Amino acid sequence: MTDALKRLSEEGVAIWLDDLSRKRITSGNLAELIDQQHVVGVTTNPTIFQKAISEGDGYDQQLTDLAARKVTVEEAIRMITTADVRDAADILRPVFDATDGRDGRVSIEVDPRLAHDTRATVAEAKQLAWLVDRPNTLIKIPATEAGIPAIAETIGLGISVNVTLIFSLERYRKVMDAFLTGLEKAKERGLDLSKIHSVASFFVSRVDTEIDKRIDALGTDEAKALRGKAAVANARLAYQAYEEVFSSDRWNALEREGANKQRPLWASTGVKDKAYQDTMYVTDLVAPNTVNTMPEATLLATEDHGEITGNTVAGTYEQARADLDAVERLGIKYDDVVQLLEDEGVEKFEASWNDLLKSTEAELRRLAPSEG
Repeated sequence: MTDALKRLSEEGVAIWLDDLSRKRITSGNLAELIDQQHVVGVTTNPTIFQKAISEGDGYDQQLTDLAARKVTVEEAIRMITTADVRDAADILRPVFDATDGRDGRVSIEVDPRLAHDTRATVAEAKQLAWLVDRPNTLIKIPATEAGIPAIAETIGLGISVNVTLIFSLERYRKVMDAFLTGLEKAKERGLDLSKIHSVASFFVSRVDTEIDKRIDALGTDEAKALRGKAAVANARLAYQAYEEVFSSDRWNALEREGANKQRPLWASTGVKDKAYQDTMYVTDLVAPNTVNTMPEATLLATEDHGEITGNTVAGTYEQARADLDAVERLGIKYDDVVQLLEDEGVEKFEASWNDLLKSTEAELRRLAPSEG
């Protein structure tokens, strides 16, 4: 084992776990990861909950009680998922207190079926914040066109937000603008800006998956030379945009009022292509004031053989831009790729949510008390 995770933390990268289940909570595994693997946060999504609830019997007692109350399947899912997030938040509370609210956070996502409805997304964010009722919660809102104003309004209400499903640099700038707008609204309402936190989840591996597929279809040596370069280049340019926005006069005015920067969060950091180093989306994206949320396999791989050599983002912007430009010259349109990935991301989370509805409904029927 190496001290890679410790070094990663020392470089300013907060290590969050991209997974949650009741078994992980009750077995002590989450507490162990916090204690031994430098984990300081947890992210969830509909796919993670669908997998957790469909495996094992950890949810049977709660499902039995919910079935006895004859609750709807939607209410059952909300009760189950918010219970897990609440318990995980309690386990992470010492980290939250020690970092003055910066870390020790657990994220829970709004219903993905609301991704294109601004008003419903804000209403859902308020409801989730109320249900979980923990100060170290982040409400996940997707960075769709409808999500952008929902982010501003939710932040403006003083609710901390994890913006998810960001793929494009243009959309990321809109996300940061929405965050600043939200802080300005919160200030107008007299809220304490120092209590509002946010991360912007910039998805990484899926960019390579889609662009590499198109590169392979071209099949030329020129194209193949660019395999595995687009995702890291895209993320590095996102960090450049972050540096620009959070050194602006507009930001500085908010910072004087106690506001916290919205940190870039590297999401989808599990490597999909076995040809690549399995820690690539960790070691190539080391920069101060960032978060890397990792599947457990990536976390353990980083601990075992990750090479942390300091900041790997500074000084890379020119090469990153050149790499994306070279991909574009191949006829692979950046705007097409990132829009496809956003659409697919929403669809995948909707599909997982629908699977979760079906499996939970089946469990409620199975555990329902017999009549009479």
